[in-house]
Amino acid sequence: MKEELLNRIIEELKGIIDPEVGISLYDLGLFYSIDVDEEGRVDIKMTLTAVGCPLQQRFVDEVREKVSRVEGVKSVNVELVFDPPWNPSMMSEEAKKRFGIT
Repeated sequence: MKEELLNRIIEELKGIIDPEVGISLYDLGLFYSIDVDEEGRVDIKMTLTAVGCPLQQRFVDEVREKVSRVEGVKSVNVELVFDPPWNPSMMSEEAKKRFGIT
């Protein structure tokens, strides 16, 4: 059940698009951890491509909102972290291809 819930959460996260680059936050590699317990509590550690991103609060709020709508999720905690700093190697293979990174 936990794995099934995690998969549904990831599908929601793939729908959150960075408007500057047109790629999902998930494919950009911005999620360091997504922990789900048996009670449906979700703890997410995520980062941004830049510390001073003007969309910081919007992204955190959108992640919290979308994940909280997933059936089986009881609560969502989103923590924004910048250590380790994000780098392009964290992107999915699809995102790397789009940016011409091999």
